[in-house]
Formats: sequence, C-alpha cells, structure tokens
Amino acid sequence: MSDTDGKKTLGLRGGSRTGQVKQSFSHGRTKNVVVETKRKRVLVPKPGASASGGRGSDPKKPGNATDAEMERRLRALRAAKANESEEAERRAAEEKAREEERARRRAEIEAKEREEQEREERARQKAEEEEEARKKAEADASSKPAAARSKADDPATMDPAAAQAAEARGAGKTGSGPRKERTADRAQPRKEQKGKGDDRRRSGKLTLNQALSGDGGRQKSMAAMKRKQERERRKAMGGSQEREKIVRDVQLPETIVVQELANRMAERVADVVKALMKMGMMVTQNQSIDADTAELIIEEFGHKVVRVSDADVEDVIATVEDDPADMQPRPPVITVMGHVDHGKTSLLDAIRNAKVVAGEAGGITQHIGAYQVTTDDGTKLSFLDTPGHAAFTSMRARGAQVTDIVVLVVAADDAVMPQTIEAINHAKAAKVPMIVAINKIDRPEANPDKVRTDLLQHEVIVEKLSGDVQDVEVSAINGTGLDQLLESIALQAEILELKANPDRAAEGAVIEAQLDVGRGPVATVLVQKGTLRRGDIFVVGEQWGKVRALINDQGERVDEAGPSVPVEVLGLNGTPEAGDVLNVVETEAQAREIAEYRESAAKEKRAAAGAATTLEQLMAKAKSDETVAELPIVVKADVQGSAEAIVQTMEKIGNDEVRVRVLHSGVGAITESDIGLAEASGAPVFGFNVRANAPARNAAQQKGVEIRYYSIIYDLVDDVKAAASGLLSAEVRENFIGYAEIREVFKVSGVGKVAGCLVTDGIARRSAGVRLLRDNVVIHEGTLKTLKRFKDEVKEVQSGQECGMAFENYDDIRPGDVIEIFEREEVERNLE
Repeated sequence: MSDTDGKKTLGLRGGSRTGQVKQSFSHGRTKNVVVETKRKRVLVPKPGASASGGRGSDPKKPGNATDAEMERRLRALRAAKANESEEAERRAAEEKAREEERARRRAEIEAKEREEQEREERARQKAEEEEEARKKAEADASSKPAAARSKADDPATMDPAAAQAAEARGAGKTGSGPRKERTADRAQPRKEQKGKGDDRRRSGKLTLNQALSGDGGRQKSMAAMKRKQERERRKAMGGSQEREKIVRDVQLPETIVVQELANRMAERVADVVKALMKMGMMVTQNQSIDADTAELIIEEFGHKVVRVSDADVEDVIATVEDDPADMQPRPPVITVMGHVDHGKTSLLDAIRNAKVVAGEAGGITQHIGAYQVTTDDGTKLSFLDTPGHAAFTSMRARGAQVTDIVVLVVAADDAVMPQTIEAINHAKAAKVPMIVAINKIDRPEANPDKVRTDLLQHEVIVEKLSGDVQDVEVSAINGTGLDQLLESIALQAEILELKANPDRAAEGAVIEAQLDVGRGPVATVLVQKGTLRRGDIFVVGEQWGKVRALINDQGERVDEAGPSVPVEVLGLNGTPEAGDVLNVVETEAQAREIAEYRESAAKEKRAAAGAATTLEQLMAKAKSDETVAELPIVVKADVQGSAEAIVQTMEKIGNDEVRVRVLHSGVGAITESDIGLAEASGAPVFGFNVRANAPARNAAQQKGVEIRYYSIIYDLVDDVKAAASGLLSAEVRENFIGYAEIREVFKVSGVGKVAGCLVTDGIARRSAGVRLLRDNVVIHEGTLKTLKRFKDEVKEVQSGQECGMAFENYDDIRPGDVIEIFEREEVERNLE
C-alpha cells in the first residue's frame, strides 16, 4: 500500500506559509512534522450586495439584524446609559456623604485636640507658677540664714578673741582650697559622662576588659530607644501621652459570668479577675457573680452600668395606646352566669336556635363555651356560656373578667342559690353591668317576685323595685321574652359605647384549651384588641406558636378574627392555661424567648412554693405528714378548664387525717406514661371525658392499674370522697352497759383476790371492759379474769344480782369501790 493511500496530499495554496516542527517522544524518539499556517479569510462583499439592502438601509446596521432587534438593542443601550447615569449620581451622593462624615470627624478630632492642648497648657502654666512660688520660697528661706551668718562673721561686730580664731580658720581653709577644687573639677566630668551613658545605648563592640570591669552591663534595647524617641517626639508636638479611655454602657443582668463581664467592658479578663481578688473574691473567668459585685467592678473600671433583668424580654410586647381616631365600634361580650340547672345553656340555645344541651352529659354544662349571634337587625353579640357547678369557680371568674355585660340567669321556681350569689360577686368584682334574666316562668310553681325579693339581700335592686338593674322574664322552652332580653342587651351595649382598634397587633384571652388527637393543641381565644390573622406569630402564657388555622363557632375556617370574636386557634406548640393572655409578636425568636422565660419563672415559683423556708418548717411538715394518710390520683381531662376545676375540687377533699394528692393532671388521652406514674405511686387514673389509648390499656392490664372514666363531675367527686373515706381510721365509741358495787373482798387460792359485787345498774358481761372507780376516780382499766354466779362461771349477770369478779393482773381492790362496765364499738367515718 502506498503512503498516500489514494488521499489528496496537503498542497501549498497561495498566501500560505509552511514550516517544520520537531516533536519529542519517550525513549528518545523524535519526529519532524510539516505545519502549514493559513491566512485569515477576508470576505469581500459583492458589488450588488449594497443595492439589495434597500434605499433606506443604515450603514451602521449589521447585515443580518432586523428592525425589531435593532429597536431592542437601542432600548437596552438607552437603559444602560440611564442606569450608568443613576449609578454615577448615587456614587457622587455617597462620596459627598462620606466627605461630610470625614469633615465632621476631622472637626471633632481637631476640637478634641484643641481642648487637650488647652488643658495641657493650663496644667503647664499652673506647674510653672507652682515652681516659681517654690523657688521664691526657697530663696527667701536661704537668704535669712545667709544674712545671719554674714552678720555673725563681720569682724566689726565680733570680739577680738573671736576675730583672731576666725582668721586662723580662714587661713587653714585657704591653704587646702586649691587641692579640693582640682579634685572636684576632675570628678565632675566623670560624673557627667556616667549620667550621659545611662540614657544612651552602648557604642562599639563589647570587649573582654569592658565586660570584666562592669562597664559593659545590660544596656537599653533598640526598641526601648525607639519608644523613648517616639515619646519625646510626641511631647515636642504637644500630643497626649496616654490613649483616651472609652466609657461604655455595660448591660448588667441579675447574674453574669466573669468572662462575659470583661467582654462587655472590653477589658482583659485577667484585670477583672485581679480586681475581684482585691475585693476578696477568689473566682475564675468561668464563674458567675451577682449584679451588685459586678456593678462595683464596672464602676471601678470607669464604665456606666445599665441594669437589665430577665423580664426585659417581655418588653417587645408593646402596650400601644390606641388613638381615639382609629377606634371603631365592636360587638359586646355577654357572659351568661347562674346556678347549675337554672337554664343558662337552654336560654342561649333558644337565642342561637341550636341544641347544645342535648349533647351534654348529665344535662349540665361542664365547659365554657363561646358563641357569636347575629340578631334580626344585623347586630352581632358574642356570648360566653359558663358552668354553674360549684367546682367551676375559676371558669366563672374568667368569664366575668373578659366580659362587658353579665346576664344573671335565675330560675323562677328555685330562687337565689349559692352559685347565683357567687356570680353576683364575680360581676361586682369585675365592675361590669348586670342584667337579670328570670327563667322558667312557664312553670306553674314559678314566682318571679320572690326572685326579685331575694336579690335585694345581695344589693341587686331591679328596675321593677325602683332599682337600676334591668330584669327580664324569659322562658327558654317557649321563647317568651327573648326579644326583650336582646333589646336590653343592645341598650346596655349602646350605653357602654364599646370600641376597639382593629388595625393593631392582636391581643386576646384564652377561654378554653384542649389537646385534640388530630389537630394537636387547640385554644379557644376571645380577641379583645386588634385583628388576629393566619400566619401571625404569637405567645400565650408559657406557650408560643404560629396561627395555622382559625375556626369560628360554626366550625368554619376564617382568615382573620377582629375584636370581640371568639375563634379556635391551631398552631400552638403546647396546651396553654385557661385565662392566659395571647399577644402577637414580630418574630419567632421573640416568641420562643418570652415563652422560655415564662416557663422558667413559673418553674421557680412552683419550686419556691413547695419548699420549706426554714428547718423548723421542714421538720413540722415531715411530722404532720407522718400522721396524714394520702390518696394519690392521676387526672386527665378533655379541656384545660375541666382539669383545673377537678384539681381544685380534689384539694378541698380531706381533713387533718386524710387528703387527696394529685400526682399529675393534664389534657388529652390517657397515655402509657400516665400508667407508669400511677403504678409507681399506687394511684388510680381518672379520665374525665377522655379514654386511654391502646398501649395505655395494655400497660394498665399488665401492671394492675385501675382506670376509671367519668363524664359528670358529680360522680368523680363522690367516688374520690368514698375512696378517701376508706383511709380514715374507724371511730371508737364506748357504750356503758352497767355498774357494780364491791361489797366484800375474798382471797381464793390459785385465783387471788375476788370481789363480791352487787350489780346496781345495767348488766355485767364477761367479755366487756371494766374500770375500777375509787371515790369517783379511775384507778384501773382492764378486763375481767372471771365472772361467777355462786360457783358457776357465767357470761353475764343481770341488774340486782350478786356475783364474783376478778380482774386480770390486778389485785388492789377494796370494799366500797365501784366497777364500771362498758363495751367498745368501731364506727366507720365518711368525709363530709
């Protein structure tokens, strides 16, 4: 096969240049390659190409660009030029601002330097004046002894003998003067040279003779000489010798770590520790000190103290004063209160056209409900339905605190009852107006006038009795008087002129809270100020969250809730306490920080309340606990308000001998951890309107833990009272059954002393207890060893018969003593 292999060889075209390149490979192999360099191809347009473009073609326009593309390019070019001009203006403005800032700083520095120079000048003048005064004082002081010596050395004033002695001393000094002066002249340069050498560095090399003679001692380093020259230069220029101290505002909490304190002051940690050790505190940089000690340290270092506390985290919840111009009318909040079974919920159902009573266990309300009603004329009313049972005092108090108007429901056939009186007291404490609704007037035994008369005893005077409290006779069954009741509520709301600002951060109160299986923690919130919207971040009590959903009383999802609107809020991280205040904050970090602070503060408060303050109190508590029997229980309820009411009721059960201790109370289903706690303490688990999940039921069966379910609070309280009563010790009662008088005492061998007695009253039994009375004083109490009638042992002896008695382990009996015979019986006690 040929080298060309049928292929066309590389040819040399006109205008191309060739050359050879030597390639090197491994193992010393090389190869020469022919390289051809071609010239750049230049496109020459054809003569008729320019004419084909049209008469109005732009010579600057590219040949393949359309008019639309050129338009886009022009617009982009103009936009770029506009941006460039704006950027230039912005840079010029920034440069101008920077120049003004530099000029301001320069002026401040110059003013500070002038002030420093003036201060140094005044200090220098003062020092010169003091120096002149000192020199003048020294000259005056030295002139007085010189004048005295000259007067004493004057020959005219001296006696002849003293003059001759002075001449002799002067001649002796004159002879030795030249020698001392020459010695002083030789010593002076050496002294000056030595002093001069101290301030300067050694010159030349260090020889052996210099080292042995001591002249080559340690000299100042070059760095020390440079520092000295720098200080002299600054002094000559009039600059300050020391750097100016920066005074800082140091935020000081209740406790602070030493290292953190040093960082906030921008001081060395070693200096802070040294200052603390001078104060007698041997601490390290990782130890904490109290605020008072830290304040002393901060003041010692010349800084300013700014006291802060942990409660400052709540300052982000701003208390905004609403502008009257922003206030808008809001619906009134009406709380329905009264005694149990007086028809509160039925009356509210009649207003709402609902049937809430039909779904309640036992026919009584055990939760606080929130509803919104729209009347025929379009007026909106927000109602709160409170329980009437005695255990739900806290719920009624919360309802009175958040309400505008209280509707007091009293049954016409039952008159005023204990919870009616309590509702009146709550309304008076909250200082809210009251409307009396006399219910059940359709019953034959109804007596509304008796209700009005009974209310007078509690300072509630209705309008029919010339008072200022509105009263309406209604019937929830027939619907009688409902329109009149709504008119009275609307009139009272109009008098109050209720307004709120809907355009601010929301604030509300938690009416009820529960733990739902599918939705998690749910809180029923009554918005009081502002508007609560989806996505708002809020903090409520010890919990925080972000609003995931808002559900109204009809079960519908809404996007926002304004003032006086009750809604269910989803999105909490935990179940809040009923009665907590909800506040909307800006960021999630703020909400989490506030919730953590409140949780720690509540934990410390609970720990402080349960701890004894002194050793005496601790010992007294331990001693009292020894004699008190406890019934431990675990309580789980469906809502927070019910759990709170049950716990408060359990704390009231008991006396000095027995009490009920709630180990744990919570909201939600009974879990396996509740069973474990109950097993460890030997306690039963009570579920109020909740059930145990499958793992909890299995664990309870294995561990033998009793679980009881209740839907009515009456049954729960009665069962706990019965269980606590079982821990009470039985009451021992003595029943006196007879008396016997000792007539004679006999000694019987093998038995001892035997009393011959006559039963004067009642009956004498062998199994009964006896007391020996002498002159009406008990001298012995015990049992009988023997009871005989003639020679026979008998069980009992009737009144008027004679018998023989012998005491067990007691022989000191005399004629005339009286024997008291009694029996003991144990009676079970119950908690009232």
